Amino acid sequence: MTALPQPAAQRPFGHLWRWTSNPLALLEEGAGRAPVFELRLWRRAVVGYRPDWNRSVLGDLDTFRSQGSLSGLTPYLDGGVVHTDVPRHAARRRDLNPHFSTRALAGTTGQLHALVDSALPSGPFDALGWAGRTVRRLLNLVLFAGRLPDPLLAEFLAPLHQPPPHPLLPRPRLFRQIRTAIDGALTDPPPGSLPAALAGLDGDAAEELRIALAAGYDTTAHTLAWGLWHLAETPGWRRADAVDAVLDEVLRLHPAGWLGSRVTHRDTVAAGVALPAGTLVLYSPYLTHRDPELWSAPDRFRPERFAAGGRPAWAYLPFAAGRRTCLGAHLARLVLRTALTAFCSGELVVLGGDPTPRTGITLRPKGPLWLARRT
Repeated sequence: MTALPQPAAQRPFGHLWRWTSNPLALLEEGAGRAPVFELRLWRRAVVGYRPDWNRSVLGDLDTFRSQGSLSGLTPYLDGGVVHTDVPRHAARRRDLNPHFSTRALAGTTGQLHALVDSALPSGPFDALGWAGRTVRRLLNLVLFAGRLPDPLLAEFLAPLHQPPPHPLLPRPRLFRQIRTAIDGALTDPPPGSLPAALAGLDGDAAEELRIALAAGYDTTAHTLAWGLWHLAETPGWRRADAVDAVLDEVLRLHPAGWLGSRVTHRDTVAAGVALPAGTLVLYSPYLTHRDPELWSAPDRFRPERFAAGGRPAWAYLPFAAGRRTCLGAHLARLVLRTALTAFCSGELVVLGGDPTPRTGITLRPKGPLWLARRT
């Protein structure tokens, strides 16, 4: 096994202590050593972030698999299509993709706008708290036709706002309750709704909806909070015709999925590095999106970089890439675009707060993010 560059470690824990205390600093130090480096965690992990690495890891589903990866550490993501490997993955995505497409979701647009308009704050508000509450209601509307009790949803999703180990802990009673509620939403659902479309799906439709809820909640809520913060900081970009460029830049600067993982199914080579079977392989959209060789002024908020369209191949990964691109990408963009557009009228100003990135299952602002909206 070839030794790779690595950031400074602490005996006898290797990189594990730094990983639990400040993983972003650890990753940035490793990236400063080499495009591919290793970490000594509870097991050896190999990390890369350049496009050739991303293409290998995300493009070869047969070699780089989800079983045994980090997503299996949390009960919130350990199931459904997220944790399905080839050959079953392709068939499952073919079943699910049509129902999460832009066309399929278009019928919910009016309801989403109405819900956001009814929830718009007046005066001071914490963008992080507002985004969490609003995204929870929006996902309930789309995924369950609004039929899940909001207090149950809030209790189920609350650990995703917290640092580890909270999202990793089993909660069998709560998971049984949410499963029962989802089964109920799939029983006699309103015609034209997503539950109605999935009710006759082969396999476990309730499990797919639970995973979609968990995977789409904090990722979207935290992105929305950062988006509102940046809109308040840069009023020149607070225009309906600029929302898509702003959203693309927020997703680049603050990718909720800051780290992804796979396990090699066989001996292979990626970006010129030999990887034995069973290697834990990590890719980092956070590192890729802040690589100065790929992006000019990568730490600056510059939506203009997306205004003309285009982006480097395999270098923009807010929803991963390839055949495992996030199933909910279109839904997330629809929710985010709807909410951000609603704040393009009136006044939005920063009162104070801390947008420093913090890591958990997803990337989030430390918060709170105090803004004021005035009509």
